[in-house]
Amino acid sequence: MKYSAIKKDLFIDARKNFVKHMKPGAMALFVSNDILPTNADGSFGFVQNSDLFYLSGIDQEDTILMLFPDVKDGKHKEVLFIKETSELIAIWEGAKLTKKQATEVSGIEHVYWFHEFDKVFKTLVFQSESFYLNSNEHTRRYIDMETAQTRFNKQLMANYPLHKVERSAPIMHKIRSVKHPVEIELIRQACNITEKGFRRLLGFVKPGVWEYEIEAELIHEFVRNRSRGFAYGPIVASGPNACVLHYVDNNKKCKDGDVILLDVAAEYANYASDMTRAIPVNGRYTKRQKQVYNAVLRVMQAATKMLKPGMTFEKYNKAVGDLMTEELLKLRLLKSGDVKKQNPNWPAYKKYFMHGTSHFLGLDVHDVGFFYEPMQAGNVFTCEPGIYIPEEGLGIRLENNILITKNGNEDLMKNIPLEAEEIEDLMNSK
Repeated sequence: MKYSAIKKDLFIDARKNFVKHMKPGAMALFVSNDILPTNADGSFGFVQNSDLFYLSGIDQEDTILMLFPDVKDGKHKEVLFIKETSELIAIWEGAKLTKKQATEVSGIEHVYWFHEFDKVFKTLVFQSESFYLNSNEHTRRYIDMETAQTRFNKQLMANYPLHKVERSAPIMHKIRSVKHPVEIELIRQACNITEKGFRRLLGFVKPGVWEYEIEAELIHEFVRNRSRGFAYGPIVASGPNACVLHYVDNNKKCKDGDVILLDVAAEYANYASDMTRAIPVNGRYTKRQKQVYNAVLRVMQAATKMLKPGMTFEKYNKAVGDLMTEELLKLRLLKSGDVKKQNPNWPAYKKYFMHGTSHFLGLDVHDVGFFYEPMQAGNVFTCEPGIYIPEEGLGIRLENNILITKNGNEDLMKNIPLEAEEIEDLMNSK
């Protein structure tokens, strides 16, 4: 791993928090992700299961975490199974964690090798009445393949059909949505790395550069600051490409007079940041581009103020929609008649602003959490309004990451240039 060691207090506290929500006599099991294949003997880089990482800090494959607070011996309340290093693995891949190192990372005393799981598990399983099994219950999940956790769950239920099964996801969604102080610092670090990448770009972008060259500048800056790279597929969308919400081709030449929509951000220690900016290729916005830019900025600033404890997403989304409607009327993209006859289920503003304004942020860029619950201190949200005008070849979206605090919020990206004039000044300072 490139990142610095994380304080194990994060993982110790997370496990204590999870266990508080478990039913008596239950055992919880979490499994690491697969290393996914490409072709021939190739593979994608390993990305840990977010829930397992959250509870243990172990960032390698072939890992199982077992939590059993009511175990009879009183000792095996927390058990970790990790991959044993062999001489061959050490030569070809690099050594895996030792048991001592796994304890230092996670704070878990009882560590066994991964291949010992069945033997150890059978000595404990019949003391339990139920299993908490993990699964991906994200509302935007679109995954057809069978994951390591899914295979594990199926095998366990087949081998122990008389045990009750509970879902760990509702607990994980609840506790992960409120960030630990250590997590906040990790997200802050991801935001700081993103800032460095963005500032690097402002002196690089000019007419004739290619979108993929911009992507290359960012990955250079991210990796040299101990990030694994992008927190999600980077969007470098110039001109009309900005009106494609999930444009990831990044293969067009940036033209004089166009605006580039940059939805790009770094991860750090598996934690995501999520930033969007819209910058002029030639270093100066046109009058029209600045009108649209400032309209989005006003919505963003007003929406950010609403992100505070007690606010509900229903009220928040309605208020942001009203703000955007006013701005679109001023820009003459909407007429009053459009608003009067709009469909309440798809308001008129949705023609130019069709996505949501905020989502949870954390270990995943679209992190887990309950949108039907009021906002609370410790939540981290994006704030990302946008206006997309295909007929003008113009798309503007602005996005920062906002920590909800007891008395309001903190913008974790407040140091990243945002005002149109500041961006112009920085682009023309060299």
